[in-house]
Amino acid sequence: MDEGLLSQAEQPRTWDVVLAEEIKRSCYIALPMALVMVSQNLLRVASMSMVGHLGELELAGTAVATSFTNVTGFSLLFGMASALETLCGQAYGARQYHRLGTYTYGAMVPLILVCFPISIVWVYIDKILILVGQDPLISAQARKYSVWLIPTLFPYAILQLFVRYLLSQSLIFPMLWSSVAVLVIHVPVCWALVFKLGLGTAGAALAIGIAYTLNVILLGFYLYHSEACEKTRVTFSVDGLRSIREFLSFAIPSAVMICLEWWSYEIVALISGLLPNPQLETSVLSICLSVTALHYYIPYSFGAAASTRVSNELGAGNPQAAKTALLAVTGLGAVEVIIAITTLFCSRSILGYAFGNEQELIDYVKDITGLLCFTIFADTIQAILSGVARGSGWQHIGAYINLGSYYLVGVPMALVLGFVVHLNGQGLWGGLVIGSIVQCILLTLIACSTNWEKQATMARERIFLHAVTDKEQFVN
Repeated sequence: MDEGLLSQAEQPRTWDVVLAEEIKRSCYIALPMALVMVSQNLLRVASMSMVGHLGELELAGTAVATSFTNVTGFSLLFGMASALETLCGQAYGARQYHRLGTYTYGAMVPLILVCFPISIVWVYIDKILILVGQDPLISAQARKYSVWLIPTLFPYAILQLFVRYLLSQSLIFPMLWSSVAVLVIHVPVCWALVFKLGLGTAGAALAIGIAYTLNVILLGFYLYHSEACEKTRVTFSVDGLRSIREFLSFAIPSAVMICLEWWSYEIVALISGLLPNPQLETSVLSICLSVTALHYYIPYSFGAAASTRVSNELGAGNPQAAKTALLAVTGLGAVEVIIAITTLFCSRSILGYAFGNEQELIDYVKDITGLLCFTIFADTIQAILSGVARGSGWQHIGAYINLGSYYLVGVPMALVLGFVVHLNGQGLWGGLVIGSIVQCILLTLIACSTNWEKQATMARERIFLHAVTDKEQFVN
């Protein structure tokens, strides 16, 4: 056949075409995933907002309880569930579809078991807070909120597993519709429990649990009835129990990697209360945390796209495609972070007005905005590369990096700059920025030196080794 008659489909694709297609795939995952994350986290924000109308004491107790439960519970479950991004993503790429259901069922057992010790800690939150010097009245309110939040732990754990199960298959829109629908329902339900039934802070906590449970029911219905999940849907079996050990080998470093970074910011926010003029310093650092947390959903969604695409391609034995996915997501992140930093810096003079009218606060926020821009830049890099770490399966390296970056560099530098150099709140936040930059440099070095061919080989060996083992045990 004459070469001129070859169809366009038979022509070899150029690198720019491949990259453009990968960017489209990544956008398909990242953009709706950002809305999923925002919708799910707005549940707690909405409850907090309604508690604010009950009184200053109730708001203070709920704020303390929210910080405490995030650190001791939700961050741990969120981190452990991230192990499925490695296991399910690579299994899906290797077309071992049944293993997605097996891994998900197996992961439910340790996550639910972890909820019980977390619950015990939450029951005694008032004694812990009083022990570290918190006001007894605020501690009592925090305990009330935390105890009623305990039922939320179990649906939250299952929801995180369902999210990873669907994410590994790029099934994002079912999560989007369910998350938005639950948020719409949550607002009137929370209002009714808090004000109409007079449950107060207990009603706000209970409403969150109802919302997560409803989200699990909606996604569970989709999982068991959708044709899109037909290949990956399995019934509970002994294979799921056998996968627990493999799940824990990734879940523990995943949790450590996420929690170490999360906790460092909470520690610095707590330390800010020891500075001169603690009310101003704490308020400004709370604003910094709010701004960075609001933006973080976007780079985290890019990281989720990187995790999905890298794990799928490694499982499929396509190391070059995994590298292309990393480049595509990094390019998207670069465009987004330039827009975000430019917008934030240009609005530095009016940013403080969103949080108060005191001129001292507004001027302080303006001065610290430069550091906020560095934080957002570092957050984008680390979120994407952390997603690559989860997709590749080197969470243990990420855990060591976060430990060194934040607890050997970041927090000590924050203490030195804040209390020794007397830069106060700017010094505390500057220390965290230094830790974040160190983290980004180390993650970049690891990503650049990664042997992608070896990673693909290891992924397929792990997936097919367990597949053969399961088959032999079934035959025997």
